[in-house]
Amino acid sequence: MKVIQAKPFTVNCLTDIPKKLVYHTHYQYEIYYFHEGQVSYLINDRIYKLTPGDLILMHGMTLHKALLEKQDVYKRTIIHFDPLYFEKHMQPSYTSNLLAPFTQLKNIYLSLSDEARVECESLLDKLTQLEKQVDDSYSYQKSHIVFVEFMLFINEQCQQPMDNERLVHTSTKETHAQDVITYIEQHYAQDMSLDHLQQALHLNKYYLSKTFKEVTGTTIFQYLLERRIYAAKLLLVDSQAKITDISLEVGFKHLAHFSRAFKQTTGVTAEQYRKQNQVTNF
Repeated sequence: MKVIQAKPFTVNCLTDIPKKLVYHTHYQYEIYYFHEGQVSYLINDRIYKLTPGDLILMHGMTLHKALLEKQDVYKRTIIHFDPLYFEKHMQPSYTSNLLAPFTQLKNIYLSLSDEARVECESLLDKLTQLEKQVDDSYSYQKSHIVFVEFMLFINEQCQQPMDNERLVHTSTKETHAQDVITYIEQHYAQDMSLDHLQQALHLNKYYLSKTFKEVTGTTIFQYLLERRIYAAKLLLVDSQAKITDISLEVGFKHLAHFSRAFKQTTGVTAEQYRKQNQVTNF
């Protein structure tokens, strides 16, 4: 009798050009490997300029979005995995904690050497091929072994000095967009207007608004709203605070506005989101 196995991780090698790239979060941990294209990647309040062979590790509930500079080529491999399953069923007893790069360093950007890039792509290719063989129980078991090997590779890479200086500062506009993101990260729970930004950053508010949209593909206030919803998600899962109090804490003046924005962004109400996710909090 064939036993259907639940998937503790998924591997996708993607070459499609998304029509719309949006900021998003998820509780699963993410491993993102960049193969080809002209892309910047926004992770929380930082923008990274990617080159082939770059690897990004993201802890759960990280606000992130790719920013395509050209709409012709975009190849990446993305792995999502459940850290609780990995810890309980895949973590070998003979190794150190293989989740350490995610839990201790949180969101990590690595630029791989040529040698490491070859090893990384070989492991990703094995995982991608095994992912396609969903009806083969041996392939399912092999995929676990290869994934553990890949996690060992990641831990080895995280022992090396990380290149954290490759932020997008190649143009004045990108620098100013980064300044807006950093300001929002520090003040998202406070009242905010273009006048506030103009005064804080000493730049014309209309220039800031136009520049931010050009660089990130979204407006300043749409990003601010998504940042507040992101903060609310964390509080809904990590605390027992009342939803009204959470809405105020993340910057919404009125519960009705928060409720409407939360459902439009996530597809569920705040109460539904709390019920769905508290049991899998990590």
